[in-house]
Amino acid sequence: MTAIQEAVSPAEVLGQPYQYVRRELVEPDWRRFPGWREVTESQWRDAQWQRVHCLRNIDQLRAVLGDLVGERFYQDLAADQRDMATMSMLLPPQMLNTMVPDGADDLTEAFYADPIRRYMLPVRSDRDPEWASHPHSARDSLHEAEMWVVEGLTHRYPTKVLAELLSTCPQYCGHCTRMDLVGNSTEQVAKHKLALKPVDRQQAMLDYLRRTPGVRDVVVSGGDVANVPWHQLESFLMNLLAIETVRDVRLATKALAGLPQHWLQPKVVEGLERVAVTAARRGVNLAIHTHVNHAQSVTPLVAEAARTALAVGVRDVRNQGVLMRGVNATSEALLDLCFALQGEANILPYYFYMCDMIPNAEHWRVAVHQAQELQHAIMGYLPGYATPRIVCDVPYVGKRWVHQLADYDRERGISYWTKNYRTGIEHDDPEALSRRYPYYDPISTLPEAGKRWWREQTAS
Repeated sequence: MTAIQEAVSPAEVLGQPYQYVRRELVEPDWRRFPGWREVTESQWRDAQWQRVHCLRNIDQLRAVLGDLVGERFYQDLAADQRDMATMSMLLPPQMLNTMVPDGADDLTEAFYADPIRRYMLPVRSDRDPEWASHPHSARDSLHEAEMWVVEGLTHRYPTKVLAELLSTCPQYCGHCTRMDLVGNSTEQVAKHKLALKPVDRQQAMLDYLRRTPGVRDVVVSGGDVANVPWHQLESFLMNLLAIETVRDVRLATKALAGLPQHWLQPKVVEGLERVAVTAARRGVNLAIHTHVNHAQSVTPLVAEAARTALAVGVRDVRNQGVLMRGVNATSEALLDLCFALQGEANILPYYFYMCDMIPNAEHWRVAVHQAQELQHAIMGYLPGYATPRIVCDVPYVGKRWVHQLADYDRERGISYWTKNYRTGIEHDDPEALSRRYPYYDPISTLPEAGKRWWREQTAS
């Protein structure tokens, strides 16, 4: 201890705004739920068991939870599915098991408060009572389908494309940005359907990429690539890697967190290694992008799945979370998650997206100024390369760091953004690079004058 340190008493030392404490990952005991008391570890680790026992309705949820959760919660959940839900229920046991992982004296209230529950099992009382949807919300809020060059292939950025191979996932998140396409129809939303057969859609994508050498980066997504039969996915990836101009391939899968058992299956691990070896031989950067929103979701099985992918040759496993009120929109929650990912699971914290402006999502969204404050608050704790960027995905613009806005009307919650490239539908638009594009804060976060202005706009 130095002389300076000796001269300062503990009472005089100011604490840091965030105190890092290393926490060992723990797999919650699924046997705390009545419906899973007899489930063995070998069953729990089995991907097929997880898929078969996904919860698709309230009766199945009740069969697992029993009377640990009161009837009030089930009625609230049913009301949301009837009146508000844009995504149908599909919840793997792995994800349910991360809710209230330590149990509670009052499990009903604990379920209401749980951050994983808030976005995986939204209930009616969660929703904003006045502004459930923003007046400018849209089913395809990022206009991805408008930019399809072939079915499912969005060419929004000059050098990057998004390949939606399918429209299903192993789990359905309530805030899904592709709620107009992904999953089963709900009481509120009749989903759009992909028309082409998967093999024809994939072939059309590959043909486009072969004749478009300016594209170097392909995000392979959906839905979730974990729902593509492995032999089909491997075939597509090998054909993709054979295109000389493709230099980056990213596999998008929330299943790494929601169903890590899938990525630990021997046939998947062996196939992923074949793809990774081919990518390395060609000098292509192969990465997995997953989607974790809270530290509770980072368990030993998730870490095992990530490390297995890295061990067979995947260059990086990265996380793209979504910033949501009630889930992770505090500096403590974000930093806890980042340290769990980076320090305990070898998953790189990469992005936190502001929740997109889809219908019935206002209770999740944060204002741009709040996102800016959070970006400031998490700086300096993590290694620079592992400090995530908080980004706003602005309609017709794309991802922008939250400090990159051009102008901001805080009273009405309207920010304005510019861009430096044309999307796939703007090649003939002379004003695309000079136009200012609006983005809207949730109205509930505005001062009273701003709320009054929006009430007047919607009443007229």
